[in-house]
Amino acid sequence: GIPGTQSPRSFSSSAVPLSAFALSVPPALSRPRPLTKASRQVALRRAEAYVAEYRRQERMEVALRREAKATGNFYVPAEAKVAFVIRIRGINGVPPQTKKILQLLRLRQIHNGVFVRLNKATIEMLRLVTPLHRLGLPLPQDRPRARLQARSR
Repeated sequence: GIPGTQSPRSFSSSAVPLSAFALSVPPALSRPRPLTKASRQVALRRAEAYVAEYRRQERMEVALRREAKATGNFYVPAEAKVAFVIRIRGINGVPPQTKKILQLLRLRQIHNGVFVRLNKATIEMLRLVTPLHRLGLPLPQDRPRARLQARSR
């Protein structure tokens, strides 16, 4: 600053070098904790249980389809309960009702994405704003992060 004048306190505190702060943090806190063997085993058991559950569901679907075909009926699979919706168009020339629906769906900006529970009300709302969004139905084995990365490509 100018000689003889006082600089604001925020200026003087920012003059402290970052290395001084780095030295004050204990090394145990500065690096992430590795997973313990027990927590890894719990995660592995949980993942195996999910895989077994998905396989059981697939086998049940196939059995129901075969049973329906054998008896001369039709099998109608269950509808998706959740969809991932991404907004693909901007706000220009959008009617007020459509704007409000997009707000309710938390799709205020272009390229925003949300998971939406599919019920009668949300399906109707999505139908009314069809040209402004795209939706994908997540599969059970999909992770949300993988779905987002696939959508962003």
